[in-house]
Amino acid sequence: MRILHLSDTHLERTDAPGARGVNATDSLRLMLAELRHQRDVDAIVVTGDLADDGAVEAYTAVRDLVGAFARSLGAPVFYTTGNHDERGAFGKVLGSGHLAADGTDRAQAAGGECAAVSTVGGWRFVTLDSLVPGKIYGRLSAAQLDWLRGELSTPAEHGTVLALHHPPIGLDISATQPVFGLRNPGELAAAIRGSDVRVLLAGHYHLQLFGMLESVPVWVTPGVVNRIDLTTAPGTERAVRGASASLVELGGPASPVFHTFHARDPRAHETVYEVDEARMRELIAREG
Repeated sequence: MRILHLSDTHLERTDAPGARGVNATDSLRLMLAELRHQRDVDAIVVTGDLADDGAVEAYTAVRDLVGAFARSLGAPVFYTTGNHDERGAFGKVLGSGHLAADGTDRAQAAGGECAAVSTVGGWRFVTLDSLVPGKIYGRLSAAQLDWLRGELSTPAEHGTVLALHHPPIGLDISATQPVFGLRNPGELAAAIRGSDVRVLLAGHYHLQLFGMLESVPVWVTPGVVNRIDLTTAPGTERAVRGASASLVELGGPASPVFHTFHARDPRAHETVYEVDEARMRELIAREG
């Protein structure tokens, strides 16, 4: 199983430079162009923050751009919601978030949340909805975790790929988790304990990160729209240009294997925005 993993496209209502400091549509186009030589891709996963402000126009652009790329590979696309997304607009354009290579909806969303399940080549793909409207951090509801337990109660042929926006892991040198990450990682760990989940894919941090949720590998792919540079002073944040994506390989003797692609942007590493220590303190205080 070969999965292309993208996250944090942050498309705007119009094809113009936006709040992320770059033209998000151009970043996505560049990243997809760089990935055009990939072969034998079985699925594409896009883990949230598809739209920067939840606009229908942005979801339509994501669907059209990623959809055209998916058709060239003959691969389905699985989308999740992120903290910048809006459930109503997401569902209006993307349905369950599980789209076949031809763009048709291939699953049914679970209840009022954007969670869904599909199977590809004997691998089960489950997308979860960690969106908490108006908040940067994420949380999985009790109802959604109960639904997940029910789905996992029957093992898949080869195993399960779990995807959500907010990572259940973080770095001690940043405020990413638990302040801005998934607020209830222990409840997610309990829900997947003893199951056939082989990997958990996430985004949100705009940087690559690997860790474990108990015995399950967790991979955080860097953002498409920009990248967070952790070489800054403690308590500050800097975003730089540079679209990225990942390839995840499952089922082999060394599974899972992760690889990161960086688009060849002549302006890569240029600063697009900085958050000073005072502003970071405000954000952390607001998020609790």
